[in-house]
Amino acid sequence: MELMIVDPRALKENPDQMRRSKSSPQADALLLASIKAVGIVQPPVILPARDGGNGYVIHFGHRRVAQAIAADLAEIRVLVADSDADHDAMRALVENVAREPLNPVDLWRSIERLVALGWTEESIALALALPVRQVRKLRLLANVLPAMLDQMAKGDMPGEPQLRVIAAASIDEQSEVWKKYKPRKADPQVSWHDVARALTKTRMYARHASFDDELATAYDIAWVEDLFAPADEDSRYTTAVEAFLGAQTEWMTNHLPKRGTVIEVNESGQPKLPPKAERVWGKPGKSDCTGWYLDRDGQIQSVAYRMPQVKKAKGKAGEIEEAAADDIETATKPRPDVTRKGMEMIGDLRTDALHEALARAPIEDDTLLALLVLAFAGQNVSIASGNADGYAQISRHAARLIGEDGKLAFGRDTLQQVARATLIDVLSCRENRSDSGVASRIAGDAIGADAFLPNMATDDFLSCLSRTAIEAVCKDASVLPRQRVKDTRTALVQHYAENRFLHRAALFAPAPDKIAAWADKHGRAEDDEESGADALNESDEAEAVQPADGYAEAAE
Repeated sequence: MELMIVDPRALKENPDQMRRSKSSPQADALLLASIKAVGIVQPPVILPARDGGNGYVIHFGHRRVAQAIAADLAEIRVLVADSDADHDAMRALVENVAREPLNPVDLWRSIERLVALGWTEESIALALALPVRQVRKLRLLANVLPAMLDQMAKGDMPGEPQLRVIAAASIDEQSEVWKKYKPRKADPQVSWHDVARALTKTRMYARHASFDDELATAYDIAWVEDLFAPADEDSRYTTAVEAFLGAQTEWMTNHLPKRGTVIEVNESGQPKLPPKAERVWGKPGKSDCTGWYLDRDGQIQSVAYRMPQVKKAKGKAGEIEEAAADDIETATKPRPDVTRKGMEMIGDLRTDALHEALARAPIEDDTLLALLVLAFAGQNVSIASGNADGYAQISRHAARLIGEDGKLAFGRDTLQQVARATLIDVLSCRENRSDSGVASRIAGDAIGADAFLPNMATDDFLSCLSRTAIEAVCKDASVLPRQRVKDTRTALVQHYAENRFLHRAALFAPAPDKIAAWADKHGRAEDDEESGADALNESDEAEAVQPADGYAEAAE
């Protein structure tokens, strides 16, 4: 290259300039101030004019030249390079990509120019350090309506699935849809989800079909290949929408699960549950119902819901009959060997002995864990469970620990399974009477339950967030907020379609202040109990009987 001093006003614009979208006024003002202060640090690169004249065209540094003119500089230093159309195109593209990311539309135009010069998609991807799929995605823009391209050049880009749908449609179809969804003054952002959805109304994809070829033939469904889809994806589709939906409905009706029903959807595409039904967001129980419905893509979706239990009314007549039956039974029953008062005395003596043994007797870890399960199974324990049954039934788990002789008999695997099942029945984070409070949050954090949370980027959950919270999620996900919150939610759902979004409020770990308050509260209660017990033990020390040899070590 040769260094030269030229008048910036004498330089010509390059017709093959990579960057066609305008830079922001803020960026131009910053560059102008820098040039006025220290001049042009890196000289622009120019090329001899290709028409054989004596002029020069700008190769690299169009913004630097423009701002030098704005700064009223009479002369600037430039570098003169040799012209090579093939390699100049790639050098210009690499220069712009490395300096500041090109607008996707400008990048596509540059890629198309390289393809015209003989570059392959693989070689372009290697030179630009881009995935080949990204290059192919950008080449889809060649099939996009020019008005849509202008909108995309402003930075408002659709997602890849939406772009594929748009590119697969004809220009006439795109033009008709664009008339309805093009940006307005009140809402400059385009809902690409709505654009893509409008273009797919006449298409139903084979990958969403649950019915087989036999049913497809019965409904006269013919599949057509989508030439713009990735090679590893089933891109077949049909324009016979009504036939597709009919076949899906027939298959759905014939394959309903037990306690399953076909339900309709509302205007927004959400399932309409039966009256008084409560949707089950977690794992459904055996008594829960399943509803199957067709989403906007014609795909079969399922939703679990729970119907309220019918309470059996007990009339006065029934109460009288039960009382009379009790009287007859009492009258005919023989006198027991031990009276009621005697059984109460036995109960008191057993309880005192049990508590003493639990406090002082040596107990193996496995036995201690089994006893904890048995304690939860006691008839004096009533636990509001987060499971579908409503109340924890620990007895069914504890029964697995009892042998034929009525004694504890279990293996380590069985004990672990029973302990897990007991904890499942007891611990709950539901916002109802079954809520275990901070204890369940601490337990979930201890075992890494966050990893088992589902993707929360659904319209149902996002509709529960305020605008401020929605915009905070957008900021973290680098998603541009829309004017309408509904469109913003749709954009987030599309963004997290192949990933997992967890709202920070759903994480198990409680705030440190909550844990400290909980531990302090219950710690004080425990200290008070221990103080009372110590005082009682001190008063009885003089008359205490020495423990038996078998328990002396445990007592110490």
